[in-house]
Amino acid sequence: MKNKKRTTLLTYWTTRYLVTLIIGLVLLGAGSLWWIQKATLENRLKLMEYLAVETANRVTQSNGMMEVDPFFNRMLEERARVLQLEKEPELFITNLKGEEIFSRPRHMNPGRMGPRNQNKIEIPGEVFENKETIQRLDVEDIGVMYAVKSPIMKNHDQIGWVVLMQSGEELSEVNQEYRLLFILLGGLGLLGWLVIYLLSKKILRPIQDVAHAAAQIKEGNYELNLNLESNEQEIYELVSSFAEMTKRLSQLEELRAELLAGVTHDLKTPVTSISGLIQAVRDGVVTGEEREEFLDITLKEVTRLQTMIADLLDFNSLAAGAFSIRLENHNLNELIENIVRAWAVTQPQPIDYQVNVPNETLYRYIDPLRLQQIMINLLNNAYQSIDGQGSIIVRLTDCGIDILDTGSGIPEEEQPYVFERFFRGEKKKLKVRGLGLGLPFSKMLAKALDGDLILSESSNRGSTFSIIWTKDDKIQ
Repeated sequence: MKNKKRTTLLTYWTTRYLVTLIIGLVLLGAGSLWWIQKATLENRLKLMEYLAVETANRVTQSNGMMEVDPFFNRMLEERARVLQLEKEPELFITNLKGEEIFSRPRHMNPGRMGPRNQNKIEIPGEVFENKETIQRLDVEDIGVMYAVKSPIMKNHDQIGWVVLMQSGEELSEVNQEYRLLFILLGGLGLLGWLVIYLLSKKILRPIQDVAHAAAQIKEGNYELNLNLESNEQEIYELVSSFAEMTKRLSQLEELRAELLAGVTHDLKTPVTSISGLIQAVRDGVVTGEEREEFLDITLKEVTRLQTMIADLLDFNSLAAGAFSIRLENHNLNELIENIVRAWAVTQPQPIDYQVNVPNETLYRYIDPLRLQQIMINLLNNAYQSIDGQGSIIVRLTDCGIDILDTGSGIPEEEQPYVFERFFRGEKKKLKVRGLGLGLPFSKMLAKALDGDLILSESSNRGSTFSIIWTKDDKIQ
């Protein structure tokens, strides 16, 4: 398979974040430009309306002629600066019929109005026909223009109109604000990219450490030093879980080495004993009763060897799913009592045990053979734990089956690993030979029966293993 070229996570995410950020800023900028233009247009139209009213108030009539005060032009220039326009709006003063008698900007002498300027824009008739003070017009060869009008009053009588006209493009033009907006958006983009770059680099550091640690584990090096001090919950969980996994892998590697040595020893010992005993019988070294004793010992060693091999085969079959479950409706009260009684009578020494079942008979779909395998494993472990000096209690409840013993318990540091394959406690290694498959095998069987096997409690006063039902198959 051809290797696919890959990029670093830092480059991957910062690049995509930058693209997303640019798109977002472009959309934000477009929206901001539209809003600025709209707001600027509305504000300037209001100022033009105020300017039209103020101009109308300065126009007076003398001898039938309209005139303004000497400071009229200065006032118009100051108001134009307030509008922040590069070009002053067109100002018209007309009579009631809409006939232009004065217009600006054009050179004029302050005071009496001059004649109509033929080069100025013609005021559309609709401006006077429409009652609206502010109107939007479509003017040929110019485009959109806005007209603002105000009546000229004298002694409560209207004598004319003041009309201000300006193109929509000029009213919406705000170069200074655009520059500030572009600088702001550019700064935000740069700051955003820098922040995500630094944050991504900070977050990626522990991930890179974990990746490096994984490569070390691949080479068989389990001595790692990962930094577990992280403020981010997800990063902490990732690193701590990886550290725990590394610890478990290291322990499993040790268990594998111990298993290899233990299995070799446990299989070699009975084979060596069998070989020596049979050789002695064949060569006639022992005779009579001693010969029979040697043969009995040989049979016991063969049985032990067969048991160990059967454990390995059963576990492998169960792990591979090559086994069957036959569910049948059973009286659990009776079934549990029969299993415990049958196990107890096969033990070499009398056992102090008791079986507690509820007054109500419990029925459940169960595979009795598989349940018996689980319970015998647990009872054997309990028997080894009490070492003939304690008692065993089997308790049936609606939730499952508890098997309690009053033995020495399991050391706290070993409790997380009791269901690991091939794990055997330090004390048990010295007392009982085996492969460490009993509890893992039982747990797998319990899950196959829609249940689970857990260590409920363990201390120096004893241990409690529980078969719990995770699926409600109880028959009412």
